[in-house]
Amino acid sequence: MIRHFFAFTAAMVMAAALPFAPARADEVLAGQLPPALQTQLADQYDQVIADLVRITETPAPPFKEDKRAALFAQMLRDAGLADVTIDAEGNVIALRPGREDVPVFVVSAHLDTVFPEGTPITVTRDGDRLLAPGIADDSLGLASILAWARLLEANDISTRQPILFVGTVGEEGAGDLRGVRHLFTSGAYKDRIGAFLSIDGADAARIVHAAVGSRRYRLAFKGPGGHSYGAFGIVNPMAAMAETVRGIYAIEVPSEPKTTYAASLVSGGTSVNSIPDEILLDLDMRSGDPAELIRLEQAVLAAAEAAVAGENAARSVRAGTITLEPQLIGDRPAGSTPADHALVQTALAASRAAGFKARIDDSSTDSNIPMSLGIPALTIGSGAGGGRSHSLDEYLNIPRERFVAGMSVGFAIILAQTGAELR
Repeated sequence: MIRHFFAFTAAMVMAAALPFAPARADEVLAGQLPPALQTQLADQYDQVIADLVRITETPAPPFKEDKRAALFAQMLRDAGLADVTIDAEGNVIALRPGREDVPVFVVSAHLDTVFPEGTPITVTRDGDRLLAPGIADDSLGLASILAWARLLEANDISTRQPILFVGTVGEEGAGDLRGVRHLFTSGAYKDRIGAFLSIDGADAARIVHAAVGSRRYRLAFKGPGGHSYGAFGIVNPMAAMAETVRGIYAIEVPSEPKTTYAASLVSGGTSVNSIPDEILLDLDMRSGDPAELIRLEQAVLAAAEAAVAGENAARSVRAGTITLEPQLIGDRPAGSTPADHALVQTALAASRAAGFKARIDDSSTDSNIPMSLGIPALTIGSGAGGGRSHSLDEYLNIPRERFVAGMSVGFAIILAQTGAELR
């Protein structure tokens, strides 16, 4: 009986009170899968494509992921996993026990899409390309998890560390990472997670080890309002909003660490012949450095307050003044897993072994939450690439050999991370 043992070559940096250290091994098969498993993964190609179509065509609009959650839960059961539930937030949770009572390794993909309810979604195929909104972001991640679960079960692969497969809700946009936030702060496994791997997107060469933090605000500028002719001369919330945007775009931010802002959405008003009584401005601010993000947030809010004060001084307040009501509508914390961490190095090795030009990167994903808590986490892609993410013409490349190679990356990481024993 030949056994291959997969484990990290260095100890993991763990959060306080998590007594976890992976078994040591001198080799991880250079990040490669054993040939038999690689063949079995390739044999699943048609099944994965069918899964992709089924998942993608099951709606999962923002805050309404329940249909896709129910489908994914059943697909996990069909893959052979017995302990499958849907938690209070709507996340799909599937536990595969390990040989030892140690913290779990989470392997996650998100259920939700950016597309609103009612968006028609039908997958079409054009040669080696699938086209549909959300096909790569993140139906591919969910389909990859199913393929890996089937391989683990079909081969009766024993892992030292338990694996918690998760389909999260609320990763996109206004969801504000609500699913993964619940997992780490309120879920049943919140104190039992040792490391986290998110599958998101179709670039198997991209290893996201740093979390770009974001703060999102909705600024409400309120005033008395009135007739555009009869009340002319009174303060106008629109003017205060416009001056706020001008002030924000005068803020200087560093290029390293990359720090950005965007005035992204304006709404409000009554009619074309009315001075509005309320104007709403949505803003997005981002940085990989928490301190820079705080400085930017303070500068943006100061610009808004100055604009309101300026408008109240510039025009009549006989009917009332302009007021500012800032509302925080998004908070994604920053963080990172060090580039020399064993989890990162294993991911790089696995990607390179599969034939990709692996690189480390930063982004805003479900991994933001564990990274901010000091728990080792990564986000990787799967498959063979794609494009036009978040658009109606999103596509996924599916040439068989390259696609299977891309899927092998995540599975190799799982085997290495969990101390898998292959018989």
